Amino acid sequence: MAGYPVVLLPGDGIGPEITEATREVLEATGVEIDWRPYETGIAAMEKAGTPLPEEVVEEIRRWGVALKGPITTPVGTGFSSVTVALRQRLDLYANLRPVRSIPGVPARYSDVDLVIIRENTEDLYAGIEYRIDEDTVVAEKRITRRASLRIARFAFDYASRYGRRQITAVHKANILKMSDGLFLQCAREVAGQYPQVPYTERIVDALCMDLVLDPGRHDVLLCPNLYGDIVSDLAAGLVGGLGLAPAANVGDGVAIFEAVHGSAPDIAGKGIANPTALILAGAMMLAHLGESAAAVRIERAVWETYRRGQALTPDMGGTATTREMARAVVECLE
Repeated sequence: MAGYPVVLLPGDGIGPEITEATREVLEATGVEIDWRPYETGIAAMEKAGTPLPEEVVEEIRRWGVALKGPITTPVGTGFSSVTVALRQRLDLYANLRPVRSIPGVPARYSDVDLVIIRENTEDLYAGIEYRIDEDTVVAEKRITRRASLRIARFAFDYASRYGRRQITAVHKANILKMSDGLFLQCAREVAGQYPQVPYTERIVDALCMDLVLDPGRHDVLLCPNLYGDIVSDLAAGLVGGLGLAPAANVGDGVAIFEAVHGSAPDIAGKGIANPTALILAGAMMLAHLGESAAAVRIERAVWETYRRGQALTPDMGGTATTREMARAVVECLE
């Protein structure tokens, strides 16, 4: 058996270091994976003149699964986000971001268990901007019925499948009455089709206050694109930071798994990046492939590594390298 074909995008910055660490952990489970590596971002730009070669998009579409390291997006100038382009080109309409407390991690709360489900293709985050004159730029917030219904169904299906206790639709429809109003209307329509799943709504600024005061008030958060990005980073801060936050971008027949955090070029090449988020994203990938037992083993091995506290990277108060932490997780697996 050749194993599951998985496209591997190491990315840039700390990406190659944490993807290698994640590969080591995934392979230690015994699940056979046929890795298919491709360059994106800065390396691809230098060689192919584009940060996202067409071949990469086609290979992900062909095999249906990818593990992606962080990819640098220049601020203000330069090429557009590869991550956003992949979501749009492959119609990865659902961004799934579980946020859970890890035993042993010093954080504001110790019992957080949230899932942010974020629409992934439109809204302000799609980056549609144009200049009206020399002094005025407009960013387009586009919300469609099709995308809003689709992400709402994804959220309610997820909540039903995993026995989640409530879905909260996040919005600013008190001000953005047409755009966020349409998103809310679609969420209500789908909620009516899932009477077994409790449904509520919260204005985004009030929700952020809720999460800081008492994250246990919420369970699954259904968000438009931009709010979902902001809220998921806030939620990651409740459990110890972005270094612990995995994510999946899911479409029909295609899924890309990644860490929420960026490429951290300031520590690239130093071997001290925390691989936890991508390792947990790798566990999500195994579950997606049907290897749920291996996925659970990885999660428990990560928790045990933190509980022992002997092989943590500097951001977690330790002195371990990226590779040493990965090996500690492997040891806990065994």
